[in-house]
Amino acid sequence: MHYSEPLKSSPHCLPSPDGRFIATVLPSSIVIRAVDSLDVVRTVRLPSDLSGGVTAFIWSPSSRRVLLTTSDQFHVFSAAEGDFHGTVRIPSSVATKATFVDFGATDNEACVWSSFGIKLTIINLASSKAVDISNPKFYNALSAPKGCSFRPKTHHLALLTRTAGKDMISIHSPDARDVQRSWQPDTIDAQSLSWTPDGRWLVVCESSAQGHRVLFYTSDGHIFRDWRGPLPHAAEDMDLQYGAGVRTLAFSPNGRHAAIANGSSCICMLNGQSMAEEMRLRHTQTIQPKDTLQIWQEQINPPIVGSSLPTFVRAMQPVIPPGLLSANAQEPKAGCNLVKFDSSSGLLATRLEDAPSTIWIWDISAFELRAVIMYHANISRVEWHPVQPEMLLIRCEGEKYGGLVFVWDPISDGPRTIDFAHRLAGGKVNGRTYATWLKTTTTQSESAAVFFTDHATCMLASLAETDGETLPWKQAFSSNQQRKGMDFPSKSAASAEDSEDEGSTDLDEGMSDLDDTFHFKKGQIR
Repeated sequence: MHYSEPLKSSPHCLPSPDGRFIATVLPSSIVIRAVDSLDVVRTVRLPSDLSGGVTAFIWSPSSRRVLLTTSDQFHVFSAAEGDFHGTVRIPSSVATKATFVDFGATDNEACVWSSFGIKLTIINLASSKAVDISNPKFYNALSAPKGCSFRPKTHHLALLTRTAGKDMISIHSPDARDVQRSWQPDTIDAQSLSWTPDGRWLVVCESSAQGHRVLFYTSDGHIFRDWRGPLPHAAEDMDLQYGAGVRTLAFSPNGRHAAIANGSSCICMLNGQSMAEEMRLRHTQTIQPKDTLQIWQEQINPPIVGSSLPTFVRAMQPVIPPGLLSANAQEPKAGCNLVKFDSSSGLLATRLEDAPSTIWIWDISAFELRAVIMYHANISRVEWHPVQPEMLLIRCEGEKYGGLVFVWDPISDGPRTIDFAHRLAGGKVNGRTYATWLKTTTTQSESAAVFFTDHATCMLASLAETDGETLPWKQAFSSNQQRKGMDFPSKSAASAEDSEDEGSTDLDEGMSDLDDTFHFKKGQIR
């Protein structure tokens, strides 16, 4: 294990999607660092009239620009190269207040969702032209991405809107964003819309309250397949037919499989071409250890002098994943709320609602369970490495897990614990934390790396085991070296104190509740 030197951070600090840069928002500037040298390559001065705290900060998909939002405006800046600066001011009325801002299909496009789903504004930053689309069905930060999707390669926009209690799908051109076609899907309360990885089909999921239903449309609005749930093959499958419907759907990166999770403990695997069911993955209540199945249980070590990190022991006897039943709930939560494929499309990670501290890992080629990892705390983040296959990052809730990141791969002897807290000033984290994979090249000589930040410090950790492996940065500190203090680089662009804005939390999309289409009836709109 190798660690980089600690660097100045803030509540808004993120690595670029391509893994080459780290951007940090300071009170008066945005500092861009190069990962390979950890030096500042650019300092972007923020406008002096920037009012209010920073509400969001994101990279463009190409890693060439960054977007910063406040309550009444947002700015788009060039990152490492270029001198682009686009400014959009948002009226301060309640009706036009922005609830979510994001890049569109390209760096020259920004999407702004307004309060109460009044409109979606798509702004062309190159031409300064804007297009308003009325009544987007979803408009909050967590739900808005579920209601729109950009088609791969062509960049056509598919948008889910709702008017007069009816769902509507519209396809917008990639240049002017005018409507090319629209239709009413055969849904009562659609909950998501997305293109398949190859852009061949447009997939619409019905609300789980309306039963099992997933519609696969062609780009011109014709139904290719209407999936109405798994057919019961045995007595234990009756709950699949009469239980809650689709909760989440995920396509493998290669497009060969689609995994559908519902209110049961079963995952339905569809063929990515025909959309016919191929196999079912069933989470059993009791897990039997096998030679081909790893079961890892977290062990909490007693506090001793020095660090006492969690360790993992492989179970040799049948085990039951710990469940969570709330005494205040009218009925226990059930079903699968997370489904994620790795970059090779060979492994699938899942998590059950009633067992939130357990991760299940399946081998898709054999349709068998390969590993189960059990923690003593609820799991808050699960993320596969974006490039290197079969490498999983896991984070847990709770103060004692604030500075810890767990990494698992099939050939390791259980999950590896990365302790960032003991390398920070004072040996503890400062505020909310965020951790993610740092995207690295596909060369076998370069090791995987993790990016970690709290409100004061950010740093990188490489999983390199030998000196022959290439690190993403030039200088690193070995895991067996003791850090007595925290040295910030002399080339830091600014040494101002951290902003008081709260950073975004580690929220998994599967953890959020379904959006209530009729939420406006629950309170008065002023």
